[in-house]
Amino acid sequence: MEVFRIQGGSSLSGKVQVSGSKNASLPLFAACLLTSEECILENVPDLSDIRFMGEILSALGANVEKLGSGKWKIQASSIMPRAPYGLVRKMRASVCLLGPLVARLRRAEIPMPGGCVIGNRPIDLHIRALRGLGAEVELSGGTVKVNGRHLKGNSIFIGGRHGSTVTGTANAVMTACLSPGHTVLEGCACEPEITDLCRMLTSMGAQISGIGSHTLEIDGVKNLSGTHYTVIPDRIEAATYALAAAITGGEVSILGANCRHLGAFANLMNESGVELSESEKALKVALSKDGLRPIEAITLPYPGFPTDLQAQTCALACITDGLSILTERVYPSRFMHLPELMRMGASISLEGSSAIIRGVKRLNGAPVMASDLRASAALILAGLAAKGETWVQRVYHLDRGYDSFESKLNSMGASVERLTEEDLPKSFLQATDN
Repeated sequence: MEVFRIQGGSSLSGKVQVSGSKNASLPLFAACLLTSEECILENVPDLSDIRFMGEILSALGANVEKLGSGKWKIQASSIMPRAPYGLVRKMRASVCLLGPLVARLRRAEIPMPGGCVIGNRPIDLHIRALRGLGAEVELSGGTVKVNGRHLKGNSIFIGGRHGSTVTGTANAVMTACLSPGHTVLEGCACEPEITDLCRMLTSMGAQISGIGSHTLEIDGVKNLSGTHYTVIPDRIEAATYALAAAITGGEVSILGANCRHLGAFANLMNESGVELSESEKALKVALSKDGLRPIEAITLPYPGFPTDLQAQTCALACITDGLSILTERVYPSRFMHLPELMRMGASISLEGSSAIIRGVKRLNGAPVMASDLRASAALILAGLAAKGETWVQRVYHLDRGYDSFESKLNSMGASVERLTEEDLPKSFLQATDN
């Protein structure tokens, strides 16, 4: 396995280009199954999850080709309804194949994607949406089997007790696009990634109104055509670079970022002493002259504060003078990064679903272990602000969601080196075992 060695203490400065959105690209890849015609996607990030999704589409029978940097061609002339478990198990987002397969072929068999370290993520709302559109759904032997011979439009509420579902909304919208009749989907997720999916679908001939809201109305069509579409920038990556600038006391311009997609995060940062200002071409980040102020945040669905930024914001709170409180309402158990931050000298207590963090003057480099994608980024950010060397293990998580992360950080003055596990100092290995 690969590890990161980080030498902390440098303030970031300069410019960094944000990549295309991972969370938008994956359902857009799935949407290409809705047509037999050629689809071209641009501004696609170079990530392991993207490559896995390409492999799954190929296994289903689609012709998938990477044309160059960030550009993919997908043509699903003839596809099968069954996805292989060996590929699906690698990525939870593969569940968004259910909708397009059922819509196009009127049947689908997708292995359950399995558990996740950040908490339970059931697909009950996906199933509710499919059944609401007339499909028969059976769970058998760890596989979701769907018969969609009698699909038809309907009015469905697809929200749940924890709010809306992003991939569930994507599945419902894609299924409804090729279902005869009029569909009203209430309780939809309104994340920018869902808006991006709807815009791509309309470019393919889908009839969708209410885009960007919690209620989508869809008139089913018989066929969709191919398209040439550009993926939106990754708002989570952009925000992570903003936090990297803040935690190092630097000033950074994030090129290609869309400040309107940041939602409550932008307000939270400005209230906490991190000034975000948007120009025509960049999002500029700098600390206010008064410095950092304690952070209070609760994760919520968009446009609320994103759960995907909770870990990185915890890292910033660790060096923010005063008492910060971050409450996780989306995945209440998503706090596996906290013990690792405490290894670096952070003062943190966990009370239920809230992390209570008392800021310290300085973190200290240490060997730490990443548990998931966003925890990886949080530990790297902490390493940038720490005294001495920090070694982050299991960085394969990072490669699922950040394109060229260490290269981009280094271009702004960071010292981050990707090495092999064999390069870890023996003393660090003993400390990790203990």
